[in-house]
Amino acid sequence: MVTGAEDRFVMAMERCTRENPALTATRRLLIRGRVRRDGRVRISGAKNSAVALLPACLLVDGECVLQNVPAIADVLVQREILSAVGAEVIADDGEVRVRAAGRLQTEVPYTLAKRLRGSVLLLGALAARHGHARVPLPGGCAIGSRPLDLHLKGLRELGARVEIEHGYIQAEAGRLLGTEIYLDFPSVGATENVMMAATAARGITVIYNAAKEPEVVDLANFLNAMGGKVVGAGTDTIKIEGGHPLRPVEYSIIPDRIEAGTYLLAGLAGGGSVTVENVIPTHLEALLAKLEEAGVELADAGDAITARLAGRPRPLQVKTLPYPGFPTDLQPQLTAFLLRAEGTSVVSERIFEDRFGHVGELKRLGARVETDGRTAIIEGVESLTGAPVTATDLRMGAALMVAGAAARGETVIDGVEHIERGYERFDEKLRQLGVAVEWLE
Repeated sequence: MVTGAEDRFVMAMERCTRENPALTATRRLLIRGRVRRDGRVRISGAKNSAVALLPACLLVDGECVLQNVPAIADVLVQREILSAVGAEVIADDGEVRVRAAGRLQTEVPYTLAKRLRGSVLLLGALAARHGHARVPLPGGCAIGSRPLDLHLKGLRELGARVEIEHGYIQAEAGRLLGTEIYLDFPSVGATENVMMAATAARGITVIYNAAKEPEVVDLANFLNAMGGKVVGAGTDTIKIEGGHPLRPVEYSIIPDRIEAGTYLLAGLAGGGSVTVENVIPTHLEALLAKLEEAGVELADAGDAITARLAGRPRPLQVKTLPYPGFPTDLQPQLTAFLLRAEGTSVVSERIFEDRFGHVGELKRLGARVETDGRTAIIEGVESLTGAPVTATDLRMGAALMVAGAAARGETVIDGVEHIERGYERFDEKLRQLGVAVEWLE
C-alpha cells in the first residue's frame, strides 16, 4: 500500500508540475524590484483551511465538493494522502471532489506525511470514522518546536487510547464520549483534530481555550453544513454535539488572509498602491492596524482592500500572538517591509522560538537587523540592494519576495519550492503587483 501511494504521489507531482509550470524545485526566481507603482491581485483560497477541510471530507461516506481550493504544493500532498487512504480525489480548476465511500485505510504513509505537518489532521478524522488511526509524526517548516501533546491530550480525553510508537501516532477509539477539554495553548491543529473526532463522540464536547483563527471557524462551518452541531467557533469556547449523521456537501473555502497580507506588504514595500481582491477585511484587522500606524492609507471596498504608501513607512513595534493578535505567519513579511522604515522597529515573536531564519538572508540585501532571542531590532535603511538569497521555509520565502520587490537591482531567490507550498501562481501575482520577475533555470 505504501509503495502504491509513493508511486501515485510521484505521478501527481509530475502532473501538477506540468499544469503549474512554477511548481519545480530546480529553478530560481529573479526579481528586479517594483517597476510599476500600482497593482491588483486576486487572493486564492486559504491554505490552512484547505489542509483541514480535505481530511474532514473523510468523515462522510459519500462525495464532498470543495471550491476555491488553492493549487499549491501543501494541498497537493494532502490530496495524495487522502488518495493513499482510499478516497477518490478529483481536482479541476479550484474544485476538489473527495469521495470517501466504504472502508478506508487507517494508516497514512510516511513518505507523504513527512512532507506536510497538516497530515496529522487525519488522526481525528480517521479515528472518528473507523475508530482507528495510525499517522506518522508529521513534517513541515523548521521554525521551532510545535509539539503534538495537545492533539494527543484531546483525543485521550475523548476516550481514545493514543500512543507514539516507532515514529507513528496510533489512536484506538472504540467508543468516544463527549467531555470537557482544556487546551494549555490555543493550538489551531489540536482544536481542529478534537473538533473532527468529537463529531463521532456520544454527547457534548466542550473545548476551552480553543483557537479562534478564521480557519477554525471555516472548519466548524463545514462540519455544520454536513449536519454537525458545532457552536462557538471564533471564541475561546467551542461546543460540539456529537453523534449526528453527516452528509456530503458542497462548500467554498474562505480567502487566504496570509496570502492577502503578503501581497499587501510586497506591493507597499516598493512604494505606491496595491489592491487585494477576494478578501475578508475582518480577518486582516491586526495587519491593517499596523499598516495604518506605519503611515499607509487604506480603503475598504467590502471584499477588496486598497493600500497606498507615499515614501518610507514609519517604524513599528509588533508582537505576534494567537488570533486575533498579529499572526506569526506574517511576521517575516512584516520584518521585510520594515527594513526601509524611517527609524527603529522592534518585532517580537511569541509563537515560535526559531522564526527569525529570514534575518540572515535579509542582511544580504543590505538590511540592518539584529536579533536577541525572540526579538528582532530593525534599523531602517534608505534602500536595499538585490543579492542572491535562499529560502528554507515557506514564510521566509515570502519575506524574501517582499524584500526583493523593494530592492534595487536583481534579487535571485533559491529554494522556491518552499514558496510553492503556500502561494498559488506567485510569479504571476508578483507581476500583477508591478514587480518584474522571471524564472532562471
